[in-house]
Amino acid sequence: MNTALVPSHLLVPAGTGSLDAYIQEVNKVPMLTLEEEKDLAHRYLEEGDLDAARRLVLAHLRFVVHVAKGYGGYGLQLGDLIQEGNIGLMKAVKRFDPSREVRLVSFAVHWIRAEMHEFILRNWRIVKVATTKAQRKLFFNLRKSKKRLGWLNMEEVNTVAENLGVKPEVVLEMESRLSGQDIGFDLSADSDDDDKPYVSPSAYLVSKSESPENELEASDMQDHQNNLLYQGLGELDERSQDIIRSRWLGDEKATLQTLADRYSVSAERIRQLEVNAMNKIRASFSA
Repeated sequence: MNTALVPSHLLVPAGTGSLDAYIQEVNKVPMLTLEEEKDLAHRYLEEGDLDAARRLVLAHLRFVVHVAKGYGGYGLQLGDLIQEGNIGLMKAVKRFDPSREVRLVSFAVHWIRAEMHEFILRNWRIVKVATTKAQRKLFFNLRKSKKRLGWLNMEEVNTVAENLGVKPEVVLEMESRLSGQDIGFDLSADSDDDDKPYVSPSAYLVSKSESPENELEASDMQDHQNNLLYQGLGELDERSQDIIRSRWLGDEKATLQTLADRYSVSAERIRQLEVNAMNKIRASFSA
């Protein structure tokens, strides 16, 4: 569904002040009765009525705000979470079937949360903390448990593992990821404190690049070898040149049989010509 279905100021809240105004605006939108919701959903599903879809989305924006506030413990902007949730709401409206006798809010909550979950997992850390379905479930459930319990003891770890159907080692690993702190790779802007000098991780990396003089020497050697190669090729007969180019210097390597068919000889003869040509080229390198 195109985001143009909803006015931009009701889709992309930005900044604290405008976010407060946004929440006030969406709370003013009247909620729909069951009959109104069914009528609008049928109009969109059967007639493609975009105005009906717009009214369905607008009437449920306040619910997206409610869901987003439940994910406030991840250090992400509430406005960003609401924006992602609004995308999930529009996807839900697009797929909603009123004949199922389910209210849109019950159907949409899964789409809204799915978009928020994806956003949290993409942005909570530079290094992904959860990639599989089981890890994602553990990620969100463990966050709730840690809020309530703080550090988990082994009994609590075993309880969480049993409830979520994973091994205790997996719970411990995820807890370690959640407890880790991100640090800057390079020096920070205020790293000139002599009393407490900050040493960034980049300072511990060993440079594996060659020195400028070694790089220049290697480049010169490569150029020299290329010149010898083409000089050696130039001393071969036309057929031998074609064999070497086709077998070794082209993007698509020709087979012995392909060249045998080209020159109406056996594949073994092509192999012999190739060996003789390679020996002549090697001789030019040692000359």
